Amino acid sequence: MTKRVKRICYLLPLIIIVSCSSIRKSTYTPAQKFSSGQLQSDFSLLQKILAANHPSLYWYTPKDSVDYYFNTAQASLKDSLTELQFKNRIAWAISKIRCGHTVVRNSKRYTKYFEHKRLPLFPLSLKVWQDSAVVVTNFSPRDSIIKRGTIITGINNVAITKVIDSICQLVNADGNANILKYQLISFNFPAYYRNTFGLDSQYVISYVDSTLQEKQIIVKNYDPIKDTIKRRLTQPVAINKKQFRDYKAWSDRNMFIDTALSAAILSVNTFSEGKLKRFFRRSFREMETRNIKNLVLDLRQNSGGNILYSTQLCRYIVDKPFRVADTVAATTRSFPYKKFIRPWFVYWLSMRLMGRQYSDRRIHFRYFEKHNFKPKKQHHFNGNVYLVTGGYTFSAAALVTGTLKKQQNVTVVGEETGGGAYGNSAMHLPTIILPNTGIRVTLPLYRLVLDAKHPKDGRGIFPDIEVRPSSFDIRRGADPKLEKVRELIIKKNATVAG
Repeated sequence: MTKRVKRICYLLPLIIIVSCSSIRKSTYTPAQKFSSGQLQSDFSLLQKILAANHPSLYWYTPKDSVDYYFNTAQASLKDSLTELQFKNRIAWAISKIRCGHTVVRNSKRYTKYFEHKRLPLFPLSLKVWQDSAVVVTNFSPRDSIIKRGTIITGINNVAITKVIDSICQLVNADGNANILKYQLISFNFPAYYRNTFGLDSQYVISYVDSTLQEKQIIVKNYDPIKDTIKRRLTQPVAINKKQFRDYKAWSDRNMFIDTALSAAILSVNTFSEGKLKRFFRRSFREMETRNIKNLVLDLRQNSGGNILYSTQLCRYIVDKPFRVADTVAATTRSFPYKKFIRPWFVYWLSMRLMGRQYSDRRIHFRYFEKHNFKPKKQHHFNGNVYLVTGGYTFSAAALVTGTLKKQQNVTVVGEETGGGAYGNSAMHLPTIILPNTGIRVTLPLYRLVLDAKHPKDGRGIFPDIEVRPSSFDIRRGADPKLEKVRELIIKKNATVAG
């Protein structure tokens, strides 16, 4: 047998495997249904894993209530369902735990299927609150009636309050800090609406016109392929990889100096990426060099990330040593269902090396409970700090807010944070993968009590000065929170000068 023939013989099985894999992938469709038995099996497994490893399953909702919601969801699995339908049943039950880090996601196959598809969408991007919704963008190119700032009162003759509540039933949040839900929905209302209600070919939109009269109009779906082609006047400008990386880093974090106000506007939109340690060092060094008196720290788009980065930021601003939390503890470091948790070994090893069981029989992460993070000596900022928050200020960003809010030279401006003031469940976040449907659920392993003296009311951290958006602000394209901060800085500078 020649070498060439041998090589073909070795490669042939591999080619067959790859081909079969490709065929298997191509047969997936989100319309396929799973049997009641498969759904029941996945749901029961999920419930067992949560009971075994979730540190706060009954923290904000009593056990009998959690059991009721899960039993209700399981009892509804009598017929076959698509993956999205089943995901919504799971999300409904999970939302009742009131843990913002226990996130339900579609399977990898589902995500891969839609990765490069541009599907029709509900045509309006909305900013929503508990009881109202305002148009941010109308994607329909020929609609001149529904403009930015228009108040929407209903969709398909369903009151907007009921529409919002129905979507909120499938979104998780810390405790009672539902402002996170409203912010998440506002970021991508068309997708949330589609996943909750499905798509129609057209919609009856109830709205308030310029004379404050309620009217109705019929709008059609936005088709991103057809409508984009019709709108496109010029070809998009191509950028190279370096330009893309620079833009990505800038969108993760950036700083702008307003010399007239002697203010630095520091926007930190994540604690996960962006070479933050170097960025913080350079930014605070520049503030020191330019003798900046006011720091505007904008955390409205920051949903959290690495706690070490958030503590690093705090060290440039705090006036005394601080700890991350009063308690950081897991219920167990055993994984009885490790086969369905990825990557279980990494987190098991970390809990073995970094955790220790104490008299309360919980596994404590003592470093974050006991370690005092000291203020930075070099490039420390001692001026006035204006911390801007909103509903998306979550997890590690809420930790920063809670740490700095106690300080005399810090003023928090904006809205309640989406991250809980008393605590949350986070730190280690492996993923549960259900074997039949492939649906993924994030599993937090540690419960963090940020401030044991704070009432356990399930709310976020409230600002010192509340500034809420309005339809008027959205219509004029204004940023009322930064406008308020500017007003405060001007007033403070005038007082100092006088």
